[in-house]
Amino acid sequence: MKKMTHEAMNLEMVQGIISFLREDHPVEEIRTHLNEYHDYDVAQALEGMTPQERRTLYRQLGNRWAAELFPYYEEPQELLEELPAQEAAAILEEMDRDDAADILPHMSKDFCAAMERELAPGTSQDLRHLLSYNQEEIGSFMSTNYIAIPNDLTVKEAMRELIRQSEENDNIATLYVVQRDGQFYGAIDLKDLILTREYMPLESCIIRSYPFVRDHDDLQESMDWIRDYEEDSLPVLDDQDRLIGVITVQDVVDYLEEESRQVYNKLAGISSTDSESEDLKEPVFTSVKKRLPWLVVLLFLGMFVSSVVGMFEGVVAQIAVLVCFQSLILDMAGNVGTQSLAVTIRVLMEEDVTFSEKCSLIWKEIRVGLINGSLLGGVSIPAIGLYLFFGKDTALPQAMAIALCVGISLLLAMVISSFSGTVIPLFFQKIKVDPAVASGPLITTVNDLVAVISYYGMAWLLLIQLLHLAG
Repeated sequence: MKKMTHEAMNLEMVQGIISFLREDHPVEEIRTHLNEYHDYDVAQALEGMTPQERRTLYRQLGNRWAAELFPYYEEPQELLEELPAQEAAAILEEMDRDDAADILPHMSKDFCAAMERELAPGTSQDLRHLLSYNQEEIGSFMSTNYIAIPNDLTVKEAMRELIRQSEENDNIATLYVVQRDGQFYGAIDLKDLILTREYMPLESCIIRSYPFVRDHDDLQESMDWIRDYEEDSLPVLDDQDRLIGVITVQDVVDYLEEESRQVYNKLAGISSTDSESEDLKEPVFTSVKKRLPWLVVLLFLGMFVSSVVGMFEGVVAQIAVLVCFQSLILDMAGNVGTQSLAVTIRVLMEEDVTFSEKCSLIWKEIRVGLINGSLLGGVSIPAIGLYLFFGKDTALPQAMAIALCVGISLLLAMVISSFSGTVIPLFFQKIKVDPAVASGPLITTVNDLVAVISYYGMAWLLLIQLLHLAG
């Protein structure tokens, strides 16, 4: 008997949950039945149901039950935004603060503002803080998983407070010290607290000059600041110097992963959405809607490139073997341009890049393209010459002339593609257009155009006009 895979077993379980939920059962029977499954399985089942069915279950089983499921959804922000703002806010209020902090940065600002207006009077300040930040502020990424102890405790009392709070918070490598009014006072390394004698004042192991960030600081700048200090976590303070959260190393990793995914999507010419998910579960028409706009633009640009190729139809007709090496020039130009583009986008992620640094980058990429083009072009000349001589029965002088044309064209295409791959994103940044979005799809077509003109233009000039090799 063939054993079922984990995926098949999970799918069968999910389908069973969906079938049960779509039957008419009393609320208590539903609750009892669902308690037999892990929250992950229940969440997967609810993702396979309609928004109205999910909303009915939330109302029947309560906001606390619903809040336990959201961390297990594939795209929790989408399922939260399908609810009225008042119901979504009520579920957020029941949710673990770290889970809420993970979801909120991916939600629209308008919906967050609507939920903030619908919060109940007794809602915790933590949630109010989280809802007040937008996606560009450090507060949207902060965690409430930290331990804060008053500065007027003894070492022994501080140890007891650490043990008490560690039942809920496991981020204990660094302890934060606050005054009785909540203002940030400093930090203590756990190792220092353990090694401090009971009779010594707590003040002796407090680091008063510990770095911190503000809740409304720019997200990119704050992440760079955190990365520079290489601490396990940094405190987040409000305008009154009160400790309201921390940014951990994991938050930095999550942020960098999200940034990398966004840049990848932009370079691939995929339109960004709130979820930006590109996986097997995404509907076909959703994927089409994301990718089609840039493909339409590239279609017309491709037509222009094709018309340029048509201008050299006479060259191809006279020396047909040139077509064999067209893809070589196109591919190498595209590879070089993409490399320069990737380097430039990475440099432009630093907002304080000066004009002189940009000029240095352009000059550097041109030199890199020149050196690589010279090396690859030099290698290709004898290889192509021998291929034409032995493989195509071409006369040796003519074979070497064509090989020389390919080598020089390769050099020109790689230099110009390096230049365009650097200048184009710099130009788009100058005119306030996201360089990653605009450059990715455009650079491919520009490189094709550069390669075609370099190759067939050189063939026309060198082989036909100077050497008169037309046959």
